[in-house]
Amino acid sequence: MNVPSPSKAQPHPLMQFPTVVDLLYWRDVKTTGIVFGAALLLLLSLMVCSIVSVCSYIGLALLSVTICFRIYKGILQAIQKSDEGHPFKQYLDHEVALSEDMVHKYSDMVLAKLNKTIGELRRLFLVDDLVDSIKFAVLMWILTYVGALFNGLTLLILGLVGAFSCPIIYEKHQAQIDHYLALVNNQVKDVVGKIQAKVPGMKRKAE
Repeated sequence: MNVPSPSKAQPHPLMQFPTVVDLLYWRDVKTTGIVFGAALLLLLSLMVCSIVSVCSYIGLALLSVTICFRIYKGILQAIQKSDEGHPFKQYLDHEVALSEDMVHKYSDMVLAKLNKTIGELRRLFLVDDLVDSIKFAVLMWILTYVGALFNGLTLLILGLVGAFSCPIIYEKHQAQIDHYLALVNNQVKDVVGKIQAKVPGMKRKAE
């Protein structure tokens, strides 16, 4: 007789997080709205209060909700003489520890990205390619003006809004956006090509 293999325990619904792509493309409007609203509220709070104060207020708010709910359920059980137990028992019993495989996977990914970034910065600062180094210098020069107009938190807020708006806008108007991006890209290539032809030493190294 074949004994059926035990089914794998399904993760709790609260532990089934959507992917980043699903969030950015608003596949589930309710979930994305909650994540976007919470992140935006957190960044706006950091502009008014310090990170210590914001974390403390968030902790106090969560504790206030859970403690009040715990007391409410306890009183309700005492009045109804029910034996339902702890209201958060299903969450307390659920395993939330990170597995070693997951930690190794993401730490390896971060290490690979970090090493690649360090190598690219070395290439740019030591002028391995003059054109790329000049482009990087222009970018740094532009960022000096951006930094004078916006602080880091403002840029994070703008980046958050852009991350949750640009993908869905691009998905709906991809053809028109690709058309105009191609026109801009061709214009930039023409200008860079003319500059490389006129300025000695700016021709790219052969591939």
